[in-house]
Amino acid sequence: MKRLVIASVLATGLLGAQAETFTDNARVRSAEPQFENFNVPRNECSSHWINERSSRRSGEPQDRQYGGAIVGGLAGGVLGHQIGGGRGKDAATALGVVLGAITGDQFQNRDQRSQYDNGRYDNGQYESAQREVKRCRTVYDTQTRITGYRVAYEYRGQHYTTLMRSNPGNSLQVRVSVDPIEQ
Repeated sequence: MKRLVIASVLATGLLGAQAETFTDNARVRSAEPQFENFNVPRNECSSHWINERSSRRSGEPQDRQYGGAIVGGLAGGVLGHQIGGGRGKDAATALGVVLGAITGDQFQNRDQRSQYDNGRYDNGQYESAQREVKRCRTVYDTQTRITGYRVAYEYRGQHYTTLMRSNPGNSLQVRVSVDPIEQ
């Protein structure tokens, strides 16, 4: 029985110490939007036309061939060695190598024109063509968005300020808590 009395006294004491809470309406004095700036990336592309040399044959330039010069040099050296006699044999061999190399090179590369045509580079294998080139870069646009509202309100003669996600309008519900003060 003693325990029951102690438990009921404690329960009554705890209920009396609890604060009473209720909701009421407060008058909104102002609601100012709060802004935030942020960067939004986007690609900005532009097209440019450039002049380009392209190959006339199968899309690739033909390189100069050196096999004819080698074979011609060997053949000219052998012929020069056959012709010369004594100390002239060495000179005839050297002259045969040079003349044979020139003749072999011209024979193998006869379809290609000289690299120098009127003082400018043009071997006849290339033609000038235009090609479109796209260049892109990332630019940032600054945009502003509302992050919330700074709300000033009045409740029973007291002024308060808070941040809210949305504009509350003319009135705002507030939670009121009443606590007894013990002295």
